[in-house]
Amino acid sequence: MNTKAITIDDISKMYPIQHASPSSSTGGAADHLGSILKRQKREEFWALRNITFDVERGDVVGIVGSNGAGKSTLLKILSRITEPTSGRITLYGKMASLLEVGTGFHPELTGRENIFLNGAILGLRRAQIDQMFDAIVDFAGVEKFLDTPVKRYSSGMYVRLAFAVAAHLTTDIMIIDEVLAVGDYAFQKKCLGKMSDVSSQQGRTVLFVSHNMAAVKALCKTVVWLNKGRVEMVGETNQVVDAYLKAHTELGGNSLDLTASTRPNLPSRQALLTSISFNEGKPIYHGESLTVAMSLDVFNEVHGVSVGVGICSPEGTRIMTIDSDLTDDRMHLHPSVGTVARYHIDKLHVQPGRYLLDVGIRSGDNHALDIIGACYQIEVLPGPQTPPFIIRDSGGVRYPGTWTWEKFDGSPEAPLV
Repeated sequence: MNTKAITIDDISKMYPIQHASPSSSTGGAADHLGSILKRQKREEFWALRNITFDVERGDVVGIVGSNGAGKSTLLKILSRITEPTSGRITLYGKMASLLEVGTGFHPELTGRENIFLNGAILGLRRAQIDQMFDAIVDFAGVEKFLDTPVKRYSSGMYVRLAFAVAAHLTTDIMIIDEVLAVGDYAFQKKCLGKMSDVSSQQGRTVLFVSHNMAAVKALCKTVVWLNKGRVEMVGETNQVVDAYLKAHTELGGNSLDLTASTRPNLPSRQALLTSISFNEGKPIYHGESLTVAMSLDVFNEVHGVSVGVGICSPEGTRIMTIDSDLTDDRMHLHPSVGTVARYHIDKLHVQPGRYLLDVGIRSGDNHALDIIGACYQIEVLPGPQTPPFIIRDSGGVRYPGTWTWEKFDGSPEAPLV
């Protein structure tokens, strides 16, 4: 009996990139157009090269890698959205994929109609979809908006309904990209639990792409690490994740040029982050002041812009958020180059250790303008106020307060002298 759910055999994907060199032509419009066409230079960009691995039936496989490693390209090939340049993929069973907000939904149809449309695409009869309909709606929590066209849904509502459809309709293979980052924490936790259930209780196969190593460790049995379009390592989760984190957590200074960072597919390019620095490049100490400067270029007028930095554990668990939303410090930005947002706190209460950074910009309607996940690592050093007996596994933030002691009768306990 075949135990494979997916066989990936020597898959490669190449995208041609066209470049135009400067022209010295001084002729008319026709000559100018002809010279441009002649000067086009073609470059081959290999998003994937010779990818080979198998996925066992009922397994939960994590796919990790830095931005630009080829994760999304591989999932699009698996989902038959794009064709590989060479190689072959064999799927043993029906598949449902959730790659990005809006995938698989018709924007003009209502939530109700899209549920039945997705079921029909998977080859289910209406009676079969009816049996699962209530469970899908309950899981997504969008009852009030079922008969509203999904083009009016927020990104969070889109993801909740799309995941509920993918998880409840009877497919053998689920492919889930990092779209869950759009949802709130409670829904993300609910989704992770559901993915675990469909694997352990229903024997379905799950491919899960995430930058959150804590979620990968909790959910996945096997991990595939992609690096620059190639398979760097395949194996048991803890071994692969530990190797990946070690390779991607080399320390630099406390400043970072973001211009070359790979971004996800965002709907617009109104503003982009260009750099971030901490304490003007000086060391960061627990209990001491912290200054963060984020530089950005603004290409179009945009209202209510907020900037944020997420400080995460090496596994990807969010420890602290520095966000201008928290103090309602939003800005109305005009097209410019060299805009800088600064943040200052008197005392940093994050525990000593190494942390990964997420950075981002959002508009007033809460749409992402620029997001770069797990882009850098900083180190918080012990400071003069750091207790020498600090426990490394006692949490990410150590926040001071005031303690009082009293006896059972309510009288003050004698102070220590």
